[in-house]
Amino acid sequence: MGSQRKASKGTVQIKTSNDRLQLVFSFGGKRHYLSTGFPDTKANRKLAEMKARQIELDILCDNFDVSLGKYKSQSEQVLFTASFTPSVESYASLADLWDSYTEYKRSSLSPSTLAKDYHKIYRCINVHLPVKTLDKAIAIRDWLIANKSPLSAKKILTQFSACCNWAVKSQLIEDNPFEDMASDIKVPKGDAEETDINAFSLEERDRIIEAFKKNRYYKYYAPLIEFLFITGCRPSEAVALQWKHIASDFTIIRFEQAVVVSQSGLTCKPGLKTQKKRIFPINNRLAGLLKSIQPIDVLGEAKVFPSPEGKWIDMHNLSGRAWKTVVESLDGVEYKKLYQTRHTFIGLTHCTKELYCVLT
Repeated sequence: MGSQRKASKGTVQIKTSNDRLQLVFSFGGKRHYLSTGFPDTKANRKLAEMKARQIELDILCDNFDVSLGKYKSQSEQVLFTASFTPSVESYASLADLWDSYTEYKRSSLSPSTLAKDYHKIYRCINVHLPVKTLDKAIAIRDWLIANKSPLSAKKILTQFSACCNWAVKSQLIEDNPFEDMASDIKVPKGDAEETDINAFSLEERDRIIEAFKKNRYYKYYAPLIEFLFITGCRPSEAVALQWKHIASDFTIIRFEQAVVVSQSGLTCKPGLKTQKKRIFPINNRLAGLLKSIQPIDVLGEAKVFPSPEGKWIDMHNLSGRAWKTVVESLDGVEYKKLYQTRHTFIGLTHCTKELYCVLT
C-alpha cells in the first residue's frame, strides 16, 4: 500500500485504489487522482514511480499537461502483473515504454542529450507518429523512412531498438520488434554534419569575415566568425572559451569545454565531443585577433566571446540569423552551414602555408 500522507505541492504520491496503482498530486489548486490501470506489483510500482517523477519534473519546469493526456497510459490493454509478461501482440505502447526508458537512462545522460536527442524522439512518438503500438513496428519504420532523412530514420530506429531491448530485459515485453531494422537503412555518405564536407574557398572565407566586420547589425560577431575560420574548432567549443584557457603569452589555447543545450537552457559542460581537451597553438594572426578583443584587466573566468548581454552565445540562433543573413548577402558565395568553417580550416591547412603554420 502507498503512503496515505497528504502530498506537498508538486509531489506525486503513489497509492492503491480498487487494487490498481494511482497517482495523487495537487496542481492549480486542484487535487488530481490519476489511475495507472496497473495492479500493485513490484514491476508496476517502478513504472508508476517513473511516471510520478515525470509529472513532478513537468510541474517544476512549468510544462505540466493540464489535460493529463500526456500522463495516461496509451494502451489500457497492457496490464503488467507478476505472472503475466505482455508481448508485442498485447499492443504495448511505444510512448509509455519510451517514457520509462528515458527515466531509467536519465542519471547516465548529459543534460544536452536529454534535452535534444531524447526529447526529439519523445516528440516524434507523441506528436508525429500516426501509430504508436509495438504491433505496428513495421508501419512505424515505413513512416520514418518516408518522412525523415535516412540518417534521422536510422538514429530513431536505433533508439527504439535500444528501448525495446531494455524492456525485454525488464520483462515488460517478450520481443523487440525493432531489432536490426536500423541496419537495413543505408545512409548516404556525408549525411551527417561532421562528415558533410562542403568547404569555402580562401577567397570566400575572407569575404565572409570582411562582410561581418562591415555589417551594421552583426559586426559584433565578426571576431568569433574569424576565430572559427582560423582555428577550425567546433562552434560549441569557441563560445565556451574563457580567458583562463588562453596562455598569457598568447602561445596556446586549451579547448576543454563546450556550450550545449540542456533542459534548463545553454549549459557549459567539461570535455569535448571526442576527447577531454585539446591544445591548439596560436600563430601571429590569431594572437593579433585575441589581443584586439581582450578587455583591460580581464578576469580568467570571463568569456572570450560573450553574447551582447554577457551570456553564452546561442550558436543555433546565431547560425539561423546572423550567419544566414550575412552569407546570403554575398554575390557569388554559395550558402553553407556555419559548421563549414571547421571543414574550411581543415581543407586549407593542407594547401596553404599561411594556415599550415598553426599546426607546427
